[in-house]
Amino acid sequence: MEKEVGNGCSSLAYKLLFSCPFGLSQPQLSAVFDESYDRIPHSDSNLENSISQIWDQRVQKNGSLFNGKKFRYGGYSQKSGDGSKKESYVCLHLGLTDYKTFVGTNLNPSWEKFLVASEDDPTQCQHTSSPLGNGAIVETSDQKIVLLQRSDNVGEFPGHFVFPGGHPEPQEVGIETHEYCKGSKDSELVNKKVLQEMFESIIREVVEEIGVPATSLSDPLFIGISRRVLNVRPAIFFFIKCSLESKEIHQLYSKAQDGYESTQLYTVSMIEVEHMTLKMPGCHQGGFALYKLMVEALKKN
Repeated sequence: MEKEVGNGCSSLAYKLLFSCPFGLSQPQLSAVFDESYDRIPHSDSNLENSISQIWDQRVQKNGSLFNGKKFRYGGYSQKSGDGSKKESYVCLHLGLTDYKTFVGTNLNPSWEKFLVASEDDPTQCQHTSSPLGNGAIVETSDQKIVLLQRSDNVGEFPGHFVFPGGHPEPQEVGIETHEYCKGSKDSELVNKKVLQEMFESIIREVVEEIGVPATSLSDPLFIGISRRVLNVRPAIFFFIKCSLESKEIHQLYSKAQDGYESTQLYTVSMIEVEHMTLKMPGCHQGGFALYKLMVEALKKN
């Protein structure tokens, strides 16, 4: 399913690329990591050359920038059996990209020139880096939702409200190039490791960003994929329950490993989150929309 939403400001608009209101556990998902899902260079050489130019300009301003590898979102496929929860699953299609290409395509002032006129999302974004981000709607034991306010020092959306998250990392499973998985047996093993990283990375991000122990978190449930319309930035979203109360989480946040990325933690009701979405990046607005679909589905069930 695809659904595009806006509120009069394109930077806050999002598109739901896929939603799974009842949530999928790790065994119900699969992943295919293959170079066929890598970015296709654009035919306009000037546009392609601008990638390095923009990156060089960024590095001159900030020498600490690192061109790390990222998983590229290349779409998904869905299979349904007899409609039972166990037989329905989603296969994520993932390629390889890097931060330099992300800065030079998705964050390029001329990013829209990289897009292809198509209703099919992977086709429309075939020339962009589109690294897959992740986010978690973390629900506390006293039924609050965890939100962070981004630091003014971060590169994207300083001061905005976000759910805990970041990126699954290829390096965590030893991936630097596609040479790592050329054989069919190797490929199958790599795909399993990549899928595992999708789930382990979101736990890692939550632990590092809000300071709670991993033991306090439930197994993540995949609830869908959201994409920001501005810069066509995709993100995979999960639902996670935390066994701690809001008060305990606030205390732990002060010692969070990645606390420098945010300035404040909030534990708020669903209605309060609704008011805060106006100052959220589009993909996180989409993450909240996915959570609301989950809540509605559970009420009906």
